[in-house]
Amino acid sequence: MTTTAELLKGAAALFPDEVVTQAHVRHLDLPKGAGRFALITLDNGLDHTKPTTFGPQSLAHLNVAIDQVEKEAADGGIVGVGITGKPFIFAVGADLKGVELLKRHEDALAIGKGGHDVFTRLSGLAVPTFAYYNGAAMGGGVEVGLHCSYRTVSKALPAFSLPEVFLGLVPGWGGCVLLPNLIGPDRAVSVIIENSLNQNKQLKGQQVFDLGIADALFEGADFLEQSLIWTASVLTGETEVARPELDRGAAWDEAVARGKAVADGKVHGAAPAAYRALDIIAAAKNGDRQQGFDAENVALADLIMGGELRSGLYAFHLVQKRAKRPAGAPDKKLARPVTKVGVVGAGLMASQLALLFARRLEVPVVLTDIDQARIDKGVEYVHGEIDKLLLKGRVNQDKANRLKGLVTGHLDKATAFGDADFVIEAVFEEMGVKQQVFAEVEAVVPEHAILATNTSSLSVTEMASKLKNPERVVGFHFFNPVAILPLLEIVRAEKTDDASLATAFAVAKSLKKTAVLVKDAPAFVVNRILTRFMGEIQNVIDEGTPVAVAEKAVEPLGLPMSPLVLLELVGPAIGLHVSETLHGAFPERFTVSPNLKAVVEAGKRGFYVYSAENGFKPELDPEVAALLKQGDAVLTEEQVRDRVLDAVAQEIGLMLDEGVVAEAQDIDLCLITGAGWPFHLGGITPYLDRAGVSERVTGKKFLAPGLASVPA
Repeated sequence: MTTTAELLKGAAALFPDEVVTQAHVRHLDLPKGAGRFALITLDNGLDHTKPTTFGPQSLAHLNVAIDQVEKEAADGGIVGVGITGKPFIFAVGADLKGVELLKRHEDALAIGKGGHDVFTRLSGLAVPTFAYYNGAAMGGGVEVGLHCSYRTVSKALPAFSLPEVFLGLVPGWGGCVLLPNLIGPDRAVSVIIENSLNQNKQLKGQQVFDLGIADALFEGADFLEQSLIWTASVLTGETEVARPELDRGAAWDEAVARGKAVADGKVHGAAPAAYRALDIIAAAKNGDRQQGFDAENVALADLIMGGELRSGLYAFHLVQKRAKRPAGAPDKKLARPVTKVGVVGAGLMASQLALLFARRLEVPVVLTDIDQARIDKGVEYVHGEIDKLLLKGRVNQDKANRLKGLVTGHLDKATAFGDADFVIEAVFEEMGVKQQVFAEVEAVVPEHAILATNTSSLSVTEMASKLKNPERVVGFHFFNPVAILPLLEIVRAEKTDDASLATAFAVAKSLKKTAVLVKDAPAFVVNRILTRFMGEIQNVIDEGTPVAVAEKAVEPLGLPMSPLVLLELVGPAIGLHVSETLHGAFPERFTVSPNLKAVVEAGKRGFYVYSAENGFKPELDPEVAALLKQGDAVLTEEQVRDRVLDAVAQEIGLMLDEGVVAEAQDIDLCLITGAGWPFHLGGITPYLDRAGVSERVTGKKFLAPGLASVPA
């Protein structure tokens, strides 16, 4: 039989570049005469910007430390064992770089088994064990603590989670079994399923304690000292820890059912991880730990070898790494300083932009519009939003006053923009209007000032064509709501120079946005793909497929909302305008739906109505149903899905051929950060590759083998 040490040695050979975490053992005498205590500290020797992880060698080091304390406990040399982390970090789980390298199911199984074999030893020692969550704890970092007898948590702890389902895995080192048996299945479902699928929501120290995951909560400043005093009181019997009696009947099944409803709402059955986790939580009702751990091992191995995890990791790298080094961005040394910003327009979009620039750049921001009333309304909106931030405790009174002072409005463009370094327009989406605005602005701004446009679909080159200095015009396309969606499409027009582009990227970084360089092509990236996607849905409805069938057809993509709900959010009039723009550019592929036109002309806000009686679920508006003129070609869900995906794959292939972006990765980054497309799909191209759509339509896959799939 393979020993744990041999198992980990074999796994380590597959992962030579592991950043190894040491497990240092030191001894101390507990207060109150409670006895000699062994404390294990997890530390990879790097500062808090390189969090501690568990790869095979790291698990082996922890295993050796446990060998030592196990002997001391058996010999009566110690009364307890504690485990904690380096400053600011407890441990953030398995080293995913190693997981990506795995090519065989048996190697993936060894990772699950290795973690379980080491961690379960903590619950098998002859003395009580304690986990001290001093800093960030995620995944395996949370789980190693769950194997201990007791846990304390720091009030200063910033992030605590089991994020595995978010990435396409299950908590595989005890989380699915131990957590529901500690705090009850409903709370465990919230942590493992709900928080994870809610954009990997993190818990703070107080919440960890309130949920019952930790038995005691202490201030960050003297956290370890207080934890050790508390430990002594537990060991001497002075403090008794009471755990809740769990309902192992219907309540357990109801919690699992709630978890399934949450998963259905988020991924619509399109990603397996949440459902695998729920199966293990359901089985954990019987309290058989080993059976549960075995199920975790199998689920972990199956998911590691599956496409969703690889797509999830691919998406993670896009957002964490590629987003920080935008492909094609000029040398940042060319960027010019921005000390004042101008915003043309004072409507909702312009006001949102003014707020963002003021908050992130902390420089004066001036709004202009065609009359004083509009300007006043825009400035008032910004000031009102700052007051909301103050009420929520996001800024203090001084900061709120300072931010309000930065945002002003002026009717005269020369006065407003005479000393501005960066002016962005957010006026009506019409070429003549935008050209006129730029001509007026160019006449009054300094020579070095950047002129940016927030256009969603118009040609930036054409917009700049009548200016004396077209080289300083750049597309700067935000997504609504501006405060939430991270993407910023930065458009290089034909004459945009490197200094202007570099300044745009520097501003984007200061705004904390994910900037992607795109070519000046109709509707750029997100709106072009979404319009083709929506257009095909609209086409099949126009041809005769019922609305409900067309909508349900794309559910397996696990999108954040259905196509027609998205249309409602964007606004049918804007959707129609973009489809008309793209129809003008590519009439053979982009259609203008007569039904959508009829909906817009009727002044409808969307296809659906919502009522309290129906739980606010979308129902086809009878007035819209009466407007619809449909053919008699009725397709099945599968036929609709094939048509939609083929259309999207064709469009992506053409965009890559045209050089709209550098690589397919940029298209995925845009869809994830600008349209909320799911992490578990990796955006869209990994899904198209995996489903065989890419090759069917373009004759090849979009991504190289191993990039979002199991390495060959």
